[in-house]
Amino acid sequence: MLIWICAALGVGFILTFHQARMAWWALGVAAWVLAGWGLEIVSPLTAGVLAAVVAPVLLLLTFRPLRRAILSRPAMAGFRQIMPRMSATEQAAVEAGNVWWDAELFAGKPDWRRLLSTPAPSLTAEEQRFLDVETEHLCDLVNDWETTSVWQDLSPEAWAYAKDKGFLGMIVPKAYGGLGFSAYAHSQVIQKLSTRCSAAAVSVMVPNSLGPAELLLHYGTEDQKNHYLPRLARGQEIPCFALTNPYAGSDAASITDTGVVCKGMWNGEETLGFRISWRKRYITLAPVATVLGLAFRAIDPDGLLGGETEPGITCVLIPRDHPGVNIGRRHWPLNAVFQNGPTSGDDVFVPMEMVIGGREQVGAGWRMLMECLAAGRAISLPSSNVGMSKLAVGMVGAYVAIRRQFNQPIGAFEGVQEALARMAGHLYATDAVRRLAAAALDQGEKPSVVSAIAKYHVTERARTVINDGMDVIGGKGVCMGPGNFLARAYQQIPVAITVEGANIMTRTLIIYGQGAIRCHPYVLTLMRTASAGELKPFDAALFGYVGFLFRNIARALTFGLTGGAFIGAPHGAAPQLRRYYRATTRLSTLLALASDLSMATVGGALKRKGALTGRLGDILSQLFILTSVLKRFEDEGRPAEDLPFVHWAAQDALARAGAAWRSLLANHPSRGAALFLKLVGTPFGLNTPEPNDRCAAAVAGLIQVHGSARDRLVAGSWTARVEVDPIAATMAAFDLYPKVEAVERRLKDAIRSGRIARAPQNLTLLADWAAEAESRGLIDAQERDLIGRFAAYADQAIQVDDFPADFDMAAGLARREAALAPVKTKKKAA
Repeated sequence: MLIWICAALGVGFILTFHQARMAWWALGVAAWVLAGWGLEIVSPLTAGVLAAVVAPVLLLLTFRPLRRAILSRPAMAGFRQIMPRMSATEQAAVEAGNVWWDAELFAGKPDWRRLLSTPAPSLTAEEQRFLDVETEHLCDLVNDWETTSVWQDLSPEAWAYAKDKGFLGMIVPKAYGGLGFSAYAHSQVIQKLSTRCSAAAVSVMVPNSLGPAELLLHYGTEDQKNHYLPRLARGQEIPCFALTNPYAGSDAASITDTGVVCKGMWNGEETLGFRISWRKRYITLAPVATVLGLAFRAIDPDGLLGGETEPGITCVLIPRDHPGVNIGRRHWPLNAVFQNGPTSGDDVFVPMEMVIGGREQVGAGWRMLMECLAAGRAISLPSSNVGMSKLAVGMVGAYVAIRRQFNQPIGAFEGVQEALARMAGHLYATDAVRRLAAAALDQGEKPSVVSAIAKYHVTERARTVINDGMDVIGGKGVCMGPGNFLARAYQQIPVAITVEGANIMTRTLIIYGQGAIRCHPYVLTLMRTASAGELKPFDAALFGYVGFLFRNIARALTFGLTGGAFIGAPHGAAPQLRRYYRATTRLSTLLALASDLSMATVGGALKRKGALTGRLGDILSQLFILTSVLKRFEDEGRPAEDLPFVHWAAQDALARAGAAWRSLLANHPSRGAALFLKLVGTPFGLNTPEPNDRCAAAVAGLIQVHGSARDRLVAGSWTARVEVDPIAATMAAFDLYPKVEAVERRLKDAIRSGRIARAPQNLTLLADWAAEAESRGLIDAQERDLIGRFAAYADQAIQVDDFPADFDMAAGLARREAALAPVKTKKKAA
């Protein structure tokens, strides 16, 4: 009898664990009753009573017309009462884009084939050549110091080159005269420009991300495409898009800029249009734009359009010289000095033909913007911030190798290694996220939740990378000047944190707010069908939801009791990383269960619980980052040299996810739900330690030496050359350092025996030391020259710029030009 009862519990648990269909439950119960009767464990009477009790329940649950009539119809009525109301703008935001790998992570049982089968991102030969030639040359034409301290913009030469070579039309198809680049190529170009000059990166990325070109491609009329796209591709038009209002920043859907439908004169004829008044700010490229994209709230009080009196947000495309358009003075965003400023207009008549997509798209502007942002957010800021991180890691890694204190490179100190490990580990992770997001876009996906994760976490980790870099190089990073490679990035990081959705909002509202509805396998269907009164699909979603909930309870309990030891890793996964695949699956199950319990206990108030949704979103985000790291390792052919990066990044993501889980349990509004999650999901705790010192030392060591691991980590950066900019002295010294080290190792015995003193820490004395070593026959003339060149470059690398007492920047730049003149003359002659 005990075995029979335990068998029932075991079979029921297995069916729950696998979310079995009701037909399997019916077969299982029937087999159990028959087994008890056949084995004479229960009497025929008892078996009959059991069958009589269970059969109606199974009939009710398996016979769908009966189930819908008795259970689902009243459930739908109740669900309508408790369902949170969504405005049209909220609904457009939620439904923007689509779901992808994020849905697998959210659902508690990720199908690894969906991730691992995604093709690795790659460039065509044409795209690679553009990156190697045109992009490299544009990098040569710009730098952060001159754009911020001389031009307060790109130089005229750089602007002309960017327009001429098609940088402003990378996403425009070739049929319209553009480059027709992939999302990954777009990302690679922005990344490379960001390793050199943020103003160049921003000036290029804005026309190629959320702006008129993107909107025209997807929604424009043929006439609009044929007119504007070739002009945008040639740089003949410079676009901007005006969305943010002084009174509607993060709540952009509540913009107060209005356009009243009316009739007016246009080109000598009376035509239908809008009389628009607007006040916009923070509009990138507005001061130099020739064509203005504008979002406003359309109002039709006289019913001239024949529909609603308030159609909603609408997007128009207006030439800068259109009567009434006012481009204001410039903003100055933290020395980023890309063109940015306000725009305004009062009762400006705009004909209907300027509506993007024509009259049919009046009121569809918010959906258009959200769908484009779902893609654009995954490219622009992740790419630019990965680029800045590569600049920091590449240059700081070189700097700590050549900079000596206490007679050893400062990169040898454990305190410095901690910071270096964070820098390199975060870079490996964020670049993995950037690559995976771009790969998804190139496969036709528009994953809005993934794009929000990429924007928030890449920019936040870039902030950590830059801050650590400033801490390591100390005064070198504090003193401004043309020789400072990091200060402008440090100043400009808050810009990325703020734009395209401030990070606080992105974390607490967008990532989980969209994820909870879009990524959940049943919630959005329940909301749609309940609202529409569609009983049949509501019934399927409702019972799917119930099975999903109990499946995750069973999985969480199993994994919690076993520590996830028996979770399978995907077939063919790298053996060294199987534990990370298992940890991902377990945390995915915990996230799914916690989400359902939070929605059940907090209800419609969940979207106002920013701390709670932020922590749930953190778990989802860290799982995406972790799986991006695993995918990158596979895409790059499992290079063993990169394993320290992979382990550090994976352990850091798990540690952050674990911290979010513990904080969730400690602060959940429903203490009952928190206790249930603790007892079922993590009865023995969640072991997610941070990367240890040994791992950190290995990571730090890799970025201080030349090698394939370092090369892959900073791949896609500008090639620093002293003939272009003396700022490259750090890299020039780093390139020579291995040979200098080899000479020093060879002279160890001579130093011990007193034939020559130890090499001086003061680099200005190193050339004299080399000359003395040569005179004593310890090194040859080539080695002396090698050491002398290294000393000159390294000394230049550690120096800081100085200026006259009155801060005459022009004089300082003149000195710089004088220093560069011989090199430039020699290069020109060659």
